Amino acid sequence: MNSLRPLRLTLVICLALIASMVRPAPAAAATITWADWTSGATGTVTGTASGTLPGLGVSVSYLGEMRGFVGGEWLPTSSFIGGVVGNAPPNTGNAGIELIGTATAVVTDTITFGTAVVDPVMAIWSLGQPGLAARFQFLPSEPFTIEAGGPNASFGGSSIFAGGACPANAVCGIEGNGVIMFIGTYSSITWTNPIAENFYTFTVGATGTGTAVTPEPASLVLLGSGMAVALARRRGRRA
Repeated sequence: MNSLRPLRLTLVICLALIASMVRPAPAAAATITWADWTSGATGTVTGTASGTLPGLGVSVSYLGEMRGFVGGEWLPTSSFIGGVVGNAPPNTGNAGIELIGTATAVVTDTITFGTAVVDPVMAIWSLGQPGLAARFQFLPSEPFTIEAGGPNASFGGSSIFAGGACPANAVCGIEGNGVIMFIGTYSSITWTNPIAENFYTFTVGATGTGTAVTPEPASLVLLGSGMAVALARRRGRRA
């Protein structure tokens, strides 16, 4: 039995090193390129908006409920900065698209990117109101994390939230504000807003295009080789 101890020790050390290497590093805040909405048409079901992600060379379009463009909503900026999000949406021009939600005939809303983007973000302003929680209901294939949140300068409120009383695959708010990040590479994002209220606003952004890839560190291969050598030596001693 004592002859097994060196092998066991080798395996334990290798596994510990592997675990330390695959542990994700803390995400750093990035500069977000927010949508510059340049044109649109209002509509309760087939409203449209189009624009660009300046600097990325990516067009962005929207189809669904569209009550109009708004500007100057993304204050205080601290409620829209956090996690991987290093800057709030601009407060000039067509800074966001206004919705009210549809409680009767639920409308499907879709954002489409001209080129696939990695980990896109969505800023949300004034979602819900006191006594009424509203939500963005996303698809199960659109996982997201909440990166920032807090009150807005016009009505106060608090951060958007998920989980608990908020249905699965949804982000909710009771006068909620903040930013979510979708995990992965997206050509489009689809959702519904099944709770109607006075109004709320959203916009989208990204940091870059392409396909998110997590490469396997070469050191993991070396460690795996080391474990194989240790096992081979152990078998040789037993032969």
